[in-house]
Amino acid sequence: MEKLNGKKKLNVSVLISGRGTNLKSLINFSKKKNSRINICLVITNNKNAKGLNFAIKNNIKYLILNYKNKKKAESKILFNLKRKKINLICLAGFMKILSKRIINKYKGRILNIHPSLLPKYKGLNTHERVIKNKEKYTGCTVHIVNSKLDDGKKILQSKIRIYKKDNEKSLAKRLLKVENKLYPKAVKKFLDTSL
Repeated sequence: MEKLNGKKKLNVSVLISGRGTNLKSLINFSKKKNSRINICLVITNNKNAKGLNFAIKNNIKYLILNYKNKKKAESKILFNLKRKKINLICLAGFMKILSKRIINKYKGRILNIHPSLLPKYKGLNTHERVIKNKEKYTGCTVHIVNSKLDDGKKILQSKIRIYKKDNEKSLAKRLLKVENKLYPKAVKKFLDTSL
């Protein structure tokens, strides 16, 4: 691990399933002068995940997993996390739920970004649900992962207004830009206060 101002630089693994825009923003953050993170492993359950391009472009090792056998897939995750001496895991649109086996092993060191103002709207289809319920605001939350879905301690939240003309797609698009800014800030806050 590299040292940074007397503090160690942490090895980070980012888990993705899709476009990887939050991965991209975390990679950009990791390149900043005072960043304390070094992204050294990207893991995905989707061989067609567009986000893999960011890993390839930035020479970051990546792992594509077949999740048909979850136990086998998670054993591979654990093996590679250990091999890369990973200190922190960032879930960025990873569409699989981690088992207690991984959560307990990395207790308090797994972060997730969720597209709602938790504790409201846990789980999937958040944009559809907030529009259906005529909410005035929505947002995103970065939280520590525990064994309950979208439940751990909140690190940071960001709020946006929902317009009458919004649909799921337009709302998701606007919120994604907010997510991309929030995740690096939340990682920084987490490291400054926890590690």
